[in-house]
Amino acid sequence: MTFSLSAGRRPFRLLIAGATAIAATVLTVSAAAAAPAPADSSAATASSSRAVPQVQVQAVGLASTIALSNCSGSLARYPSSLDTDRAMMLTNGHCYEGGFLAAGQVLVNRASSRTGKLLNASGTAVATVKADLVLYATMTGTDVTLYRLNKTFAQIRSTTGLNALTISSTHPVDGHAISIPSSYWKTTYSCAINGFVSTLREDQWTWHDSIRYLYPSSTCQTIGGTSGSPIIDNSSLQIVGINNTLNEQGQACTLDNPCEVNADGSLTYTQGQNYGQETYWFNTCLTSTNAIDLNKTGCLLTK
Repeated sequence: MTFSLSAGRRPFRLLIAGATAIAATVLTVSAAAAAPAPADSSAATASSSRAVPQVQVQAVGLASTIALSNCSGSLARYPSSLDTDRAMMLTNGHCYEGGFLAAGQVLVNRASSRTGKLLNASGTAVATVKADLVLYATMTGTDVTLYRLNKTFAQIRSTTGLNALTISSTHPVDGHAISIPSSYWKTTYSCAINGFVSTLREDQWTWHDSIRYLYPSSTCQTIGGTSGSPIIDNSSLQIVGINNTLNEQGQACTLDNPCEVNADGSLTYTQGQNYGQETYWFNTCLTSTNAIDLNKTGCLLTK
């Protein structure tokens, strides 16, 4: 997982631009060892009877990203969010201030005082944002932490001029060009989606319908500190996922070495291959007032 170096992680294995791809190593294991079937990846939309304001779309870049102490993040909203709603901050589950969450662990409405630096398009910090609640966090099924901030979208925009990035309500599209703006490094990576992984495993954690990036790519060499960066579709300019991991040493299913679990139970892993997790799942769990209801029919988030 792509923590920053300052967080005490060992140095990240960087890729060399234009380097030849390292051949994938495939092992066969018992089919019984395979993880559960992936969640349904059909498109979903949030339902709400409230009027939804028109939001000006911003160009892909560092605007509205949030630099954390050990990771990247972003100022995020649902498609149905109102200006008067509390703003939200999106990052990875493994970026949670309490450390890695155990497999099967889910946090809902947990008090928080996490802070981050909100950046503008040039990467300059224009405000410090503060969370008061973890709305949802897990490293099971997906790898995400969504915080509620102590100010509304309107209050943040009035002092910074920045709009939140919208979490798309639809499944990402294979082959689409994407951008991954890292607030930690103040760098935007240019990538492309190269299919989806029904089951991705790393150490004790298993994720479903993960986003695989096109590899090798000289412009998509994500490194430590890029964890939590939003994955933005270059066509819609909306968040379709969140950057979270990379196979560093070419090992299978160990920490920092995710592997793909195939339908027959065999494993595929490629040194340097990087991945992200989908975020449209949030929209499948929202009530009419944008609260997260894990018991809602069709909700894809882990309970």
